[in-house]
Parts: sequence; structure tokens; C-alpha cells
Amino acid sequence: QVQLQESGGGSVQAGGSLRLSCVASEYTYSSACKAWFRQVPGKEREGVAVLPSNGRSPWYADSVKGRFTTFRDNAENTVYLQINTAKSEDSAMYYCAAAPPAVCRQAEPNKPGAFTYWGQGTQVTVSS
Repeated sequence: QVQLQESGGGSVQAGGSLRLSCVASEYTYSSACKAWFRQVPGKEREGVAVLPSNGRSPWYADSVKGRFTTFRDNAENTVYLQINTAKSEDSAMYYCAAAPPAVCRQAEPNKPGAFTYWGQGTQVTVSS
């Protein structure tokens, strides 16, 4: 069973940058479909970035395109989410998740129900 651990959350001013990390417990994570979600209290969990394992381009939610970048370091079993030009609406608990590779080939790869493994989350707070 893959265990995921996020880190890097914290407080940042609007317009600033932050890098989140997600470390996996197993090397098999490198072949998984990997994603970042976020959630604020009272709202549904929202997919913000999905990273295929086969070299295809990542998927991004419209709300973060051009500002967020996700990338991997397979040698370290780690996936990153770079947040640039942060906005107050980016404030949320951020989760990394993993799913079988086929999930990344779906037309809408950002559905939380398709992901099997989850981290415990890391809080991002953007102050204006």
C-alpha cells in the first residue's frame, strides 16, 4: 500500500510562491497517475493538477493554469506542486493522491473518487 506524505504548506502573501512536495513510500508510485487536490471547509475537494506517468503533459484546472506547475522526481519518489502568483482563493488544504495509470487517460482525470491513495494534507494560506 502506497503511503503519501505532503509537506511545504504554510502562509504566503498574495503574489508570492510556494512549493509543495509529496513523497511516496514505494517505488511503484513512479508509474501511478498522480494528482493534487485542494479543499476548503464546506466545499467539495477540487482537482487542481494531474500528472501522468508516461511523459504526457499535465492537466490543470482552469483556475490555476499558468500559475501552478506539477512535476516529478522519480529518483526520490516525489511529486511537486509549484504555486506562483498565489491568490487568496488558493487558500485550502492541499492533498496529493495516486491512482492506477489508466485514470490519467480519462477525459476528466480530476475526479477524487478515482484516486486510491491520499496524503494527510498540507495547509496553504494566502494573505492579501
